Amino acid sequence: MPQMGVSVAEGTIVSWRVEVGDRIEADATIAEISTDKIDTEVPSPASGVVAEILVPIGETVDVGTVLARIAPAGGGAPPAPLDGEPGGVAATPPPLDGEPGGAPTRETSSPSPRNGNGHRRYSPVVQRIAAEHGIDLAQVSGTGRGGRVRKQDVLAFVESAPVEEPPLHIESPYRPEPVPPVTAGDGLSRMRRQIGEHMKRSLDTTATCTTWIEVDMSRVEAARARLGVTALSFVARACIDALREHPALNAWLEGDRYTRHTEVNLGIAVSLGEDGLIVPVIHRAHELSVEGLAARIRDIARRARARELTPDDVQGGTFTITNPGQYGSIMATPIINLPQVGILDFEATIKRAVVVTDADGNDSIAIRPMTILGLSWDHRALDGALSAQFLATVKAHLESV
Repeated sequence: MPQMGVSVAEGTIVSWRVEVGDRIEADATIAEISTDKIDTEVPSPASGVVAEILVPIGETVDVGTVLARIAPAGGGAPPAPLDGEPGGVAATPPPLDGEPGGAPTRETSSPSPRNGNGHRRYSPVVQRIAAEHGIDLAQVSGTGRGGRVRKQDVLAFVESAPVEEPPLHIESPYRPEPVPPVTAGDGLSRMRRQIGEHMKRSLDTTATCTTWIEVDMSRVEAARARLGVTALSFVARACIDALREHPALNAWLEGDRYTRHTEVNLGIAVSLGEDGLIVPVIHRAHELSVEGLAARIRDIARRARARELTPDDVQGGTFTITNPGQYGSIMATPIINLPQVGILDFEATIKRAVVVTDADGNDSIAIRPMTILGLSWDHRALDGALSAQFLATVKAHLESV
């Protein structure tokens, strides 16, 4: 079972694309898996013949579990484990549910009529996506074999529906969503438990400090209105520029190994509502303009909520931005996303009375859209002076847009 994001600890086999005895080429899809965060296809690590399938459809296993074994096509060597630890104990696989002559898949019947009679059958992934978006699967046209509704069909239906996309962690402070009451006995979801474990591990491991700075967003507000993008894309661009000037923050600390990165792979925290959050990564973000960053942020937020992220989308981040300002919060202490050494918190932009100084040094009171940026940083790798310099650089970029 491959690792897909720092807080993903297990996954479920949705379907196998092969059977024992089938030949498969390297990088061809061998199975589909589902986690709390993403659904994805698993590529074969090598060419050969499927010797064993160790995990049946519908079973949930830990990351690192051997899923299957692939033997060389010519024989003569022990089968290689698929996405697991070497030396795993092979077991006789239980029978797989499937249809003759096709890739086995686990599906359940649904009483949705088609042309007035019969039943359509849907995979667990299809049913879950439909439930999340309130979709009647009887209205979705299937492009799979025999008219079967596939995951891609449901996602295409979602895309075509005139539904307003929920806000990403963006800047408006006056759009709170109603919080449902919590009843006695409500428990934590698996994702929330995993997020909690990862955050607790970060607090136990890092020497976390937080530094804040105020920023006048007047120029950003004017520029974003002109370009039709959010303030988050400007903050992301300013953060990238500051990381290029202060590369010590664009780094990982893994045990005693400290690694600076030349490329900025920027993580953006995306809320999934009651399901928790995920941090997809914009790779090589330093190559993008404000408009390019805005487009990529919209794309990763949409795909995160549609469960379309791939393993590559949630790996390799070198620095993270979180933006809970839409709820009106003005200051927070974000937890560092290990193994990164810093995370930037972008809070609400609110008009306030502030002291401004003109070119002649005269002070006056003016109304300005102000925000607070908070930087949580790991004191094992950084110090307070460097962290303050980084924030000052971000501030300078934003106030000179």
